[in-house]
Amino acid sequence: MPVFGDLERFASDLYPYRWPITIAAATLLIAAIAFAYRRSWHHALWRHKLAMALVVVPALALAAPAGWYTLSPFWERSHLEEASPLEAATVDAGPFEAAPPVIEPAHAPDSSNAPATPTESPFMARITHRGQFQGADDFHFGRGQAQLIERVPGRYTLRFEDFSVRNGPDLFVYLSPDEDGYIDGAVNLGELKATDGAFNYEVPADVDVSQFRSAIVWCKRFSVLFAAAPLEQVQ
Repeated sequence: MPVFGDLERFASDLYPYRWPITIAAATLLIAAIAFAYRRSWHHALWRHKLAMALVVVPALALAAPAGWYTLSPFWERSHLEEASPLEAATVDAGPFEAAPPVIEPAHAPDSSNAPATPTESPFMARITHRGQFQGADDFHFGRGQAQLIERVPGRYTLRFEDFSVRNGPDLFVYLSPDEDGYIDGAVNLGELKATDGAFNYEVPADVDVSQFRSAIVWCKRFSVLFAAAPLEQVQ
């Protein structure tokens, strides 16, 4: 529904002026009520109660659910804490154990000139890319860090760390080829798990992470960007 997205973007442009607008709207409402009362319009409405009910009740029946669905997420909050894949990798590796001493025989052959045998170091989970979240505007705020973690060779997890974003309807997490927001080719990783906290999203095995430049929170239904984190490679 692009029209709702346009309305939301328009509302976000007005958000910095919310207090003057609220005061002006309240003043106009009080003035309108006073004007209607002085003209005795309330007596006319009272005489036509049935006609008023036929208009007001269906309007409320439609507006209330739509308004609740659209607006209630803005004041609802949720929190989730999930362990980092880096912590899980450390636990799986187990504590370090010292190797037992090697006792050489009394007449062992001289091995000082023998070629060294190369040993392959075990893979360690690591952060390959990271970036800081920023809100799309003053209304759609966002903060925290996005981390792209290679937990095993070629398999990645997108982690949100110390994250917070304004809630909204139908929010999803994407990897986007554009560092500033959503474009065609973005990969949907699933619904936003929480508005606050730290949590993970598994990146499908067939996704080439080198083709993506940002992690974003995107309102899928109204096509509105809430927050984006440009991903930079960790040296």
